[in-house]
Amino acid sequence: MTVTVPLLLFVVLAIVGEVKSEYYGKLIGKLSELHHGVSGEVYAVDGRTLYIKDYTYDGQGPAAYFYASTYKTPDSKGFRLRDENNNGEVIRKYRKEGVTLTLPEGKTLNNIKVFYVYCEEFDVSFGDVKIPRGFDYPRPQKIDALKGVHEISSDNIVVVDAQTLLIPNLRYDGEPPDGKFWVGRGPNPTPQGIRVPDENGKETPLRRYDGKTVVLTLPGDLTVFDIGHFGIWCEQFTVDFGHIQIPPNLNVPPSLKMLGVSPQSKLNCEVLNDKLALEVRWAVAGESIVLQLVGMLDDREYMSFGLSGDVSRSEMIGGDVVVAWVDKETLKGYAEDYYLQDKAQCSGPSGSCPDNKFEENTNNVRLLNAAMVNGYSIVTYQRPLKASDQYDQPIYTNQSQAIIWAVGPLNQRDEVSFHSSYLKGDSFIEFARPAKWNCPNPENHSKPHQIPVAPSRREDEPEPASQRRKETGNRRRGSGNRRQPVATTEDAEEVQATRSQPTRTKVSNRGGQRGTVPPPTPVKSTVKPWYIPPIECNEPENGVFYAQMGPTGGKRGYPAITGHVGWGISWYINGLLIPEIHVVRGKTYTFITEGGEDSSIPAKYHPFYITDDPIGGYVYKTPEERKNITIFSGVSFDKTGEPVPTGTGRLCNWTPTGDIEADDFESFGAYQRHLELKCDNGEPGIIEWTPDDDTPDTVYYHCFSHRHLGWKIHVHDTCDQSGAASELHPSIVEPPKETVVTKPETNAPIIPELTQ
Repeated sequence: MTVTVPLLLFVVLAIVGEVKSEYYGKLIGKLSELHHGVSGEVYAVDGRTLYIKDYTYDGQGPAAYFYASTYKTPDSKGFRLRDENNNGEVIRKYRKEGVTLTLPEGKTLNNIKVFYVYCEEFDVSFGDVKIPRGFDYPRPQKIDALKGVHEISSDNIVVVDAQTLLIPNLRYDGEPPDGKFWVGRGPNPTPQGIRVPDENGKETPLRRYDGKTVVLTLPGDLTVFDIGHFGIWCEQFTVDFGHIQIPPNLNVPPSLKMLGVSPQSKLNCEVLNDKLALEVRWAVAGESIVLQLVGMLDDREYMSFGLSGDVSRSEMIGGDVVVAWVDKETLKGYAEDYYLQDKAQCSGPSGSCPDNKFEENTNNVRLLNAAMVNGYSIVTYQRPLKASDQYDQPIYTNQSQAIIWAVGPLNQRDEVSFHSSYLKGDSFIEFARPAKWNCPNPENHSKPHQIPVAPSRREDEPEPASQRRKETGNRRRGSGNRRQPVATTEDAEEVQATRSQPTRTKVSNRGGQRGTVPPPTPVKSTVKPWYIPPIECNEPENGVFYAQMGPTGGKRGYPAITGHVGWGISWYINGLLIPEIHVVRGKTYTFITEGGEDSSIPAKYHPFYITDDPIGGYVYKTPEERKNITIFSGVSFDKTGEPVPTGTGRLCNWTPTGDIEADDFESFGAYQRHLELKCDNGEPGIIEWTPDDDTPDTVYYHCFSHRHLGWKIHVHDTCDQSGAASELHPSIVEPPKETVVTKPETNAPIIPELTQ
């Protein structure tokens, strides 16, 4: 089912110029006419958007800017606002024009006290208006819920703007022959009322609704200020099936149409992923483009959209994308300009990073608005059509070009982790085409006149694809005792990323070039983790562990097991996804490390090491952080005290076969049977470790260059545990002959025979 959300592009009116309707939002007041002919009426469109009606200015001021301030006095203590062309420079001449201004991130009409036109050179206000204390700016308003015959019911209806109604969780049996959405003057429906087209733009009899959320647009110039009721009415038999009254004088934003978006300025829309309710909407405006991303995101998930690194095909490497999300606790929105240097998450100045990480002042994306509606994240932003720097791609106005998109979790630095859903294949958009709404409706009817809305998922409905993500990545090889372990569906014990206090520190405090990394952000997981059998202290008998890369296993894998966001790949030890390992003091263990050895490709470089740090990523620790960390194996230090990883080797990935989704599997064992090992050419790395009396009871295996890829090692004085993880027998996929590794000193195969 195709699902989307209401269009909340209150700020996109910046692209269209003078407003022709009479409702612009809530009037704040008139600009005081002090100098240079400044005049106009200032309206609040929403909490962060101002509109100036009939703005006039002679353009003769030497250094005039739009300003706002959290202080009462219009002076230099304030801050600049960008005008309707995303221009923060000196204001041009205006003559009775409409101007839209957006407050900077973190500022709302709750905390500014004055808006003014300010000359920086002479420290003087050309005209200003005070923001009244406690000013109640327009915002969507909840009203009553529908209830009536023919099983009609809904949650509280939301008046999104003056022409848009959102009806959550609508139910209606669809049996009457001529039921229509209906509005009219007065408190009750009558035959003199007006039909409202359904969410597909049709006025045909309504079909059955089973808990769907829909959005309706009032026809023509009709607004909520013109009607007194809304409901479902049988036109043929003049029967009221159920209605609600529309409160008078609602303080809601004006609609896009009322704010002057002409028919020639209507928005484009394309569905990026039907199951994820992921859409992109846009309108080209002069030298810039306004885009809106819409999607049902989980907590701390991002959605990204942008231009391929190759204009002729969808290619991630070299891509120019915007990463957007809404913080569900603060409702603060984000839109960050990213350059996809390679497929690794951002590590220093390399990987998939915000442009500003490569070079300062290269963020060329302007956040216009962000909102949460019915659980859907909506982020509106603006960017230039032309490439502003080497990290940007141009948007063409004379041809189509390849695009890319992805959805995934944010890491602890509020940057992208490995995507959980992404574009497969090639996709193209002609951004300068005539406006076309290409977002299909559930029945694949013709395009709607208004924007369809995503249904709220009920408990008895299957999870949307945003919660059933395919993990792409890597996988493992074999256990040291010739049998391969598998998970069961038993519940795993609750695990937390806690650490034992180290009894010593022996790493150098030199070499940390990065700033302090924020502490890990816990994942609020509501799903039970897969049970991953631990590797007991008597397994394998020869003490050899194979450390290879593999996918995180969806929501029930790495995030649920550890309580922390991963970035798409994790360590697999003897074929298990981040198992807890039990070892004994005094015994020497060998780790065959196959996490990659080419440091020039961060996405394929994962040196293995053992430490008392529960986070990993030692290379980016600060000197202060390194003072409190002990490394037990996998890293040496050169003469200058710089760390040198030794747990490197060719890259081996456990890789899903076919188009499978990790979240579709009830157990890791079932998922594991769909993985196969793929290895690059080369030799594995080999490190040894002998835990001693000074080794803490809990240590961790990790990646030297990335955080949160590994898990726990429990250190015991004696081994009296019973049972072993490898007593279970999954079906396995033998690696190709060319991937069999041999020990350099004996030329003997490392991979033993594996039983089914």
